[in-house]
Amino acid sequence: MSILLLLVFFAMLASGLPLFVAMLCTALAGFAYIGESGQLRLMVQQFYGGMEPFSLLAIPYFILVGELMGCAGLTSRLLRFAEALVGHLKGGLGYVTVVASIIFAGVNGSAAADASAVGSIMIPAMKKGGYPDSYAAGLTAGSSLIGPIIPPSIFMILFGAMTKTNVGGLFMAGVVPGLLLGVAFMVMHRISAARLNLPTVNTAFSMPDLWRATGGAMAALIAPGIIIGGILFGFMTPTESGAIASLYVVIVGFVWTRQLTVKGVLLALSNTVRLTSVIFVVIGAATIVGWILSAEKVPQSMAPVIMSYASSPEQVLLLISLIVFVVGMFMEEIAALVLLTPVFAPLAVAAGIDPYHFGIVMTLNITIALITPPMGACVYIVSSVGNVSLEKMFRHIWPFVLVALACQLLLIFVPGISVWLPHMLGY
Repeated sequence: MSILLLLVFFAMLASGLPLFVAMLCTALAGFAYIGESGQLRLMVQQFYGGMEPFSLLAIPYFILVGELMGCAGLTSRLLRFAEALVGHLKGGLGYVTVVASIIFAGVNGSAAADASAVGSIMIPAMKKGGYPDSYAAGLTAGSSLIGPIIPPSIFMILFGAMTKTNVGGLFMAGVVPGLLLGVAFMVMHRISAARLNLPTVNTAFSMPDLWRATGGAMAALIAPGIIIGGILFGFMTPTESGAIASLYVVIVGFVWTRQLTVKGVLLALSNTVRLTSVIFVVIGAATIVGWILSAEKVPQSMAPVIMSYASSPEQVLLLISLIVFVVGMFMEEIAALVLLTPVFAPLAVAAGIDPYHFGIVMTLNITIALITPPMGACVYIVSSVGNVSLEKMFRHIWPFVLVALACQLLLIFVPGISVWLPHMLGY
């Protein structure tokens, strides 16, 4: 059954059909296979049911926050703050790229948005500063992986909606792993900066410059504080925090920076609707395929196979990660998450894996696929905004993939990295 669906799915993609249409055709093939054409009405129910969970409403709000910050001139202020903080180090622009990605991760929860916002500014700056264009693009793409790990996270919202896991707890579980990923890329960049003899941005650290940059970026830094702080202290749900952060950025853009206009707001809303629509139709179509797989008991049939090769939770997670990594190389990431989570979540429960631990491992797995050829979406985005050829990026992206995989292995074998904070906070 699962092999048939995979063959139909990839055949539809190869024919040039949009992703959600290919998934709907796959669902039709599944209904035809099980001989339940009379239940085709379930396609409509599952399609809309997949988009129904209230927690998914947070997705457009987080996208909107990121769009509004760009229109309000807050993005450039954050980059100046990052430059004042770490620009004096050798290879300072690379550190600025990683730090900026960490800060942006606390706003929109999207690797693609981070890659676009940071890459459009930092890649030209790094190339002008003497960085090899392939390295500048690779570091930007790799750092964008921090976006879906540090809260908020679109992937975690989807995972929580599908597994009934507390989204606030998942967000808190991503804080330490996200910072770990950032540190790992900084360590990698430190080694590369010495090897490539990369220049600094500022000749020396200046506390007055840092204070000025902090003052200029303070309003921007409050936005992720509203989102993370509101969820951390239990004042707001993720959806409410996204809505309030959006309103806050609108007020700041009109009153403080005075760079936000009505036209800018309309543009941000238009981009948010476009991006959200793409995400939601993929979720709906993937939900139908997931329902067919569950109805045919595919997860239950896979359990004995995986358990026969795994005798511990770590081995189960390693096998799941290997499968997700391979699938992610050839499938759009949201579709892969929505399809594979219902298949593997019961296996994680049976193996006694903490749901927050499994959620972070699954999220990072899907996130790594964003820079893994040939389907890595962030590779294409960075190639476009940085004017770096895809061929060159595909050849030089693998060191960044390996760094992310090393972090993944550490998370698998040290569960406390992800579960310590949510358990301490009572999630």
